[in-house]
Amino acid sequence: HVQLVESGGGSVQAGGSLRLSCATPGYTDGFYCLGWFRQAPGKEREGVATISSGGLARYADSVKGRFTISNDVGRNTLSLQMNSLTPGDTATYYCAAGRRRVGDPCLLGADFGSWGQGTQVTVS
Repeated sequence: HVQLVESGGGSVQAGGSLRLSCATPGYTDGFYCLGWFRQAPGKEREGVATISSGGLARYADSVKGRFTISNDVGRNTLSLQMNSLTPGDTATYYCAAGRRRVGDPCLLGADFGSWGQGTQVTVS
C-alpha cells in the first residue's frame, strides 16, 4: 500500500473554513477511489467524501453543501475544502486511496486500502 500524507488541519471557530490536502503518489491513471474519512473520540470512523478517478464525488449527508472534495491529478493532490464548520466536525481526518475495477463505486463505507496518518481538525 502507498503511504499517504495529509496536511492542513488545525483549530478554527464555528463558521470558519479549513482546507485539507493529501499527497497521493501513484494515483494518476487507471481506475481508483480517493476519499476523506474522519473519526471523533469515542465514535466509529465515518466516510466524509469520496471521488473516483472519473471525478464522481459522493458526500455524507452531514457535510453536503459545506464540504467539497477535489483531485488534482497533475499534482497528485487530493483536497477537502471545508466551509461553515461546526463543533460536530471536530475529528481526526484521514485520506485514503485504492485501486478499483472499472465501474466499482467509491462508497463512503469502503476501505480503500492505503491511508494517511491523519490530521486533527478542531472546531470550537
